[in-house]
Amino acid sequence: MLRWILGGREAQGSVEKNPVLFIGEEQPKNWFTELQVLKGHFDIVRFLVQIDDFRFASAGDDGLVLVWNVETGERLLELRGHSQQITAMTAYTHTSGENTHTSLITASSDRTLSLWDPETGNRVQTVSDLQSSVKCLLVLERLCVWVSGGNELCVWNRDFQLQCQSQHHDDTGISATVELPKNCIAAAMDKDIVIFRLTMSTGSRLSVAEVRRLSDHQDSIHALININDGLFASGSHVGELILWDAVDWTIMAYEHILWEESQTDTQAEIRLAAPKPSEMSIQQLTSDGELMVAAVGSGLYVYSVITKSVVAYRKTAHDSNVLHTMLLPDGGLMSCSEDGSVRIWEMQDLLLPAEPASAGFFGMWTFGRSNKQAGPPVKKVLELPSLRTLELTGDLIGHSGAVQMFVSFGEKGLVTCSTDHLLIAWKNRERESHLRSLALFRKLEENGGL
Repeated sequence: MLRWILGGREAQGSVEKNPVLFIGEEQPKNWFTELQVLKGHFDIVRFLVQIDDFRFASAGDDGLVLVWNVETGERLLELRGHSQQITAMTAYTHTSGENTHTSLITASSDRTLSLWDPETGNRVQTVSDLQSSVKCLLVLERLCVWVSGGNELCVWNRDFQLQCQSQHHDDTGISATVELPKNCIAAAMDKDIVIFRLTMSTGSRLSVAEVRRLSDHQDSIHALININDGLFASGSHVGELILWDAVDWTIMAYEHILWEESQTDTQAEIRLAAPKPSEMSIQQLTSDGELMVAAVGSGLYVYSVITKSVVAYRKTAHDSNVLHTMLLPDGGLMSCSEDGSVRIWEMQDLLLPAEPASAGFFGMWTFGRSNKQAGPPVKKVLELPSLRTLELTGDLIGHSGAVQMFVSFGEKGLVTCSTDHLLIAWKNRERESHLRSLALFRKLEENGGL
């Protein structure tokens, strides 16, 4: 689909194309039938942030922040101020009386933080000469503060005034943060998750202190997300997926995702132990509160946080590493990859005796504590009567480089960003044609008809 517009695209790198995932031009379940290329960046675009129902911001290695209208594709503003690449970006919405205003906060390798007004394009606040580059940003709306993570955890108010900060950490620093109940924050620092608590001291001053360090991962943590009010999850470089209680920080479920290397062409099966398992990195996690999707190498792994079991998977979803995923309202999901593709998936029943694409998905999964802890091994689960597969229903071909992430605007469309310096707005051609017709009729009426 859409290959005739921009030409073909070969898989990035030396990865062999998987013929099973080629679904051709006819994709009846894929309603992204029109694309609009948005140009403005001159380096890798890594971040997309939705501002409201029709605007979004993009940022990346060129240090620029661009504000766009998703409906028209118009570039509304160009925010200049950073001298090096953007390392993090988030929206900060605050309410004053009956008025609600959304600002943008950006962090850069130039060791500055900036607050932008997307209405005017002005840089309202800036903080420079930070001790380290900021890798992540987190807004705590209930406390009317926001947090930056680098070599320190810093807490700021809406006026960009530093309220408090943690002690200096090692050079690995803080790579991700999530908000937890009772004014707590979980921060990923290499192999550990550090729990910080914010406390209001005398004179309405905030203080931050480390209250717990969770050292159950065996390798660097690459993903950290909130699941719901009671759970959060983390994923590591060696395929460890841990589900945590958000209040007492205990492990609710532990899985070690091991792709099984198939030795023969026998029928697909889920084994208790793989002969030659290869550990795969969890690049990203996403959740809707009930299901969680893990981007594991070039595959996808769907996990139910309610039943604490695997519900669907696809061992080879892309030709290269999956970088970003999203659960769809209809029960499917979407993913993008280093191979330059964006794909739409539908959960379908898995026919274990005859599923050629699923051979050796993973060798084992376990529930409970990490292998680092003492005690008898946890019983492994073999019977999965509800296990499903992910069937490809849409393949969006347009980018010539790795697709870093995407943001959805519902029926208005989808926006993707890439290492090819481009953004693409994917839309429904029927809807867009109808809107163009309405606009034409309105213009004719204003001009008194034909």
